[in-house]
Amino acid sequence: MTSAGIRALIVDDELLARKFIRRLLKSDDEVEIIGECGNGKEALAAILEKKPDLVFLDVQMPEMNGFAVLEALTEEWIPAVVFVTAYDKYAIQAFEIHALDYLLKPFDPPRFALSLERAKQELRNRGNGNGPRQIAALIDIFRAKPKYLDRLIVKAAGRIILLRTEEIEWLEADDKYLHLHVGAVSHLVRTTLNAMQSQLDPQKFLRIHRSTIVNVDRIKELHPSINGDQEVILHSGAKITLSRNYRNKFYSLLGKPS
Repeated sequence: MTSAGIRALIVDDELLARKFIRRLLKSDDEVEIIGECGNGKEALAAILEKKPDLVFLDVQMPEMNGFAVLEALTEEWIPAVVFVTAYDKYAIQAFEIHALDYLLKPFDPPRFALSLERAKQELRNRGNGNGPRQIAALIDIFRAKPKYLDRLIVKAAGRIILLRTEEIEWLEADDKYLHLHVGAVSHLVRTTLNAMQSQLDPQKFLRIHRSTIVNVDRIKELHPSINGDQEVILHSGAKITLSRNYRNKFYSLLGKPS
């Protein structure tokens, strides 16, 4: 934090989210916006080069997520961080324990103002060294937690649902969203298939089509289909396609029929 004010960096893969944060920050005379980034790799480079005081850091991003960005930093320069997340349960728990802040999308201006004030207070207290140590401890938590997700928080009909990943039968891509199929119910979450695949155990969740991941424990049968593809029948009765492009990887994991 310099005499000129707080130098802030905005990191989010959504352009509208960056614009919203920028608009809210511009109304604060203590804050100078020094840059914006649309993915984790850009964010890491910008933090190392520009050394911002404060970073609004999205959790789910292509290339490199927000946690990976933090893990790549050294204690020589760790900015104050306000995390932005759509549903990440682990992030919310860790931030509360370490008195750091997060913004749960979608957030409103009053909630943002509270987050900004907490960040300012942390910067004022940086002289005692607690801020960097807290973030270092937070990084240790994420390094120590299970490598793959075992549960998700999803919104459904105005409710917040805790969904165990083992309950998910299959995942279906829909542009920047995913349909998580659980029996006859489908939950919509904002993330890409690639981003979610990187967080799921590859021994349990297998890509069988460019737009589909299946929970292998939910597979009941396979039937021949056209063009070299195969039809996958789940225990729920759902039918999805095993593309021939993913067939070798499928059988290398589960074994070929004798």
